[in-house]
Amino acid sequence: MRDSKEEPRRGTPDFQLLVLTLLMVGFGIVMVFSSSSSIAMVNKNFGYDPLYFTKKQIIFAFVGLIGMFIAMNIPYEKYKKLFVPVFILAIILLMIVPFSGGINGASSWLNVGSLGIQPTELAKVTTIMYLSALISKKGERFRDLRTGYIPVMVIVGFVAGLIMLQPDLGSCMILVATAGLIIFAGGANLKHIMGSIALLVLGASIVMGVGALWDKINPGDTAGTGSDYKMGRIQAYLDPWADPQHTGYNLIQSLTAIGHAGVTGTGFGQGIQKLHYLPNAYNDFIFSVIGEEFGFLGTLIFLLFYIYFIWRGLLVSLRCQSAFGTLMGVGIMGLIAIQAFVNIGGVTRTIPVTGVTLPFISYGGSSLLVMMVAMGIVLSISRQSSLPAKQERTKSVVMKESATYDWSQRRRRQG
Repeated sequence: MRDSKEEPRRGTPDFQLLVLTLLMVGFGIVMVFSSSSSIAMVNKNFGYDPLYFTKKQIIFAFVGLIGMFIAMNIPYEKYKKLFVPVFILAIILLMIVPFSGGINGASSWLNVGSLGIQPTELAKVTTIMYLSALISKKGERFRDLRTGYIPVMVIVGFVAGLIMLQPDLGSCMILVATAGLIIFAGGANLKHIMGSIALLVLGASIVMGVGALWDKINPGDTAGTGSDYKMGRIQAYLDPWADPQHTGYNLIQSLTAIGHAGVTGTGFGQGIQKLHYLPNAYNDFIFSVIGEEFGFLGTLIFLLFYIYFIWRGLLVSLRCQSAFGTLMGVGIMGLIAIQAFVNIGGVTRTIPVTGVTLPFISYGGSSLLVMMVAMGIVLSISRQSSLPAKQERTKSVVMKESATYDWSQRRRRQG
């Protein structure tokens, strides 16, 4: 007889979500090649190798694939404890970043040998896990302002503040928006949420006002870090053609690429703007290359595919029986959706440009690795989400075997 206390085997990961993730990564590699080969093949710094960025992206994807499968095979409940040392590491790295030289003047990067690491990417995911664990642990107490809501907001504010010290306004906005989604899904009091939004707007206004005043007093502020740089992005969003050679240049080239596409696009690899016109074509503005080469129809298919991918991840997360699993899955998929919106919105002039990557598509080791591991966590949640039906089947088998055993014993006693 099978032991009635035997634990059923873990379920299988959601096949659709797994395939969608791999397709996203594969398409990203293809687009990195298309958008970077013409730049790399004429640049000495890249060894005149048209595959320079593509080969690095493939290596990142391979390492990310290993990380995703490892994360997928760890029961998601264990992340309540496993993420703690990683979260502490992310906080330490965020504290170090402002004092590092960074890469190309960007203080959001750390140099580790020949590689550049962006701690912000790690901080986003570990903050999601921290909030999910804290909110699920508090339960109904989370609705209390003093003992539930404020401690959560202190964590969010602390991490967001460290990111702003870099400064990285785009990533800070994404982190706050994702945290807001988790807090809302966790059942926070609506009055508390509205109050936080009001304080956030007030605080942002004060910071920008003080920054503008400081720049007036100290006009020698470093380019790219002062409030003039942030205001330049806002002015470029309002009217990029007012300064087409400076603040509005990137956005004009992006809109030109998308407008040049037409219905069917120029064809894969045939884009014009990536040929030294569109800056960071393989990174921040890779969606512009997609738009130019695949046109309206191709871009529409890509966006529908992306939306279905996010919807599938949310569906898997909402099926989870654990509050921790649901919040963590919703947070990860929300992070991907929000960052994709910020990237695509920026290059299409829907919102001001913030300089963040398009998840799974843009070139970048830190982003791709972290996102793939994060998807491994969601796939782990999907494995647990499929357990209830299996448990019922196992339970029925155990009851049937127990009934058979009791019937056999009764027959022996009667005989």
